[in-house]
Amino acid sequence: MFALMQSTRTQSLHLFIDPPTGLKAVVAIHSQQLGPAMGGCRYLPYADDESAMTDAIRLAQGMSYKAALAGLPMGGGKAVIVRNPHVENRAALFEAFGRFVDTLQGRFITAVDSGTSTLDMDCIAQATPYVTSTTASGDPSPHAALGVFAGIRATSMARLGSDNLEGLRVAVQGLGNVGYALAEQLHAAGAELLVSDLDAGKVRLAVEQLNAHPVAHEALLSTPCDIFAPCGVGPVLNGQSVMQLRCAAVAGSANNQLTTLQVADQLENRGILYAPDYVINAGGLIYVALTHRGEGLGTITAHLARIPSRLTEVFAHAQAEKRSPARVAQMLAERLLYG
Repeated sequence: MFALMQSTRTQSLHLFIDPPTGLKAVVAIHSQQLGPAMGGCRYLPYADDESAMTDAIRLAQGMSYKAALAGLPMGGGKAVIVRNPHVENRAALFEAFGRFVDTLQGRFITAVDSGTSTLDMDCIAQATPYVTSTTASGDPSPHAALGVFAGIRATSMARLGSDNLEGLRVAVQGLGNVGYALAEQLHAAGAELLVSDLDAGKVRLAVEQLNAHPVAHEALLSTPCDIFAPCGVGPVLNGQSVMQLRCAAVAGSANNQLTTLQVADQLENRGILYAPDYVINAGGLIYVALTHRGEGLGTITAHLARIPSRLTEVFAHAQAEKRSPARVAQMLAERLLYG
């Protein structure tokens, strides 16, 4: 684990257990160079403890890059709570996690993420002020989707020569809070939707409400489309899956879409434009960070509007340097973080 922390420049890793509630939690703080570390709290099952720690470290690094490129005065962190099959008192578990966050004395601020809700954040807020996206401050998912939608338009312009999405075939993998909100916006813009999710009910809803075409989860990668939008959990693009893609571009809301940077090079070699995840999906972080700082909707909207221009800048650098946008985005983020 120390080797991974060194290679990602992760500042610290914090572990916490609370036997009465069954809480097993990890907080990774990647950087506080630009401000206190902020990152969502995931509540998911993991194969083992090492997988949970690895996920937290990699996601924290992405949050640092995301905050830096979004121009936010925040560092990057991530929290992971290992989900057990049976939890007697969910509220008590999240309140215990709040006590853990409070011991970090403001070095880490948490928020909603995969597997958690604004109600869970309310429980955390019983024990610490270092939390956002409560029911009072609001769910960041719609703002994350707005940013990704704007980013897809910028990606379409860069790869297909137009930001008009009418008639474009977009494959949305994952219909969670952000994925479904994105699908709604794509439908309103006239895009043809191909959708998949492990939850058959969500797929049915997309078919009924958005005239989407259902595709088996394992088949979506190889289904012909203009843009593939990964919006689920975990890395979906590896050396094998990239070879299945039949799209012009990849642009979605999921974090850590690539298993390695070499996969980004594979996409580049295949002529598939990649919108770096921590650039295109910054909308949620922008919302929670600025809300926590007491900023108004106007300031938040102005920050969201910068996502497509930042993506366009990354694409232009990548084209000029004949490199993957993922490598360019990392270079720009590290320049801001480390000089």
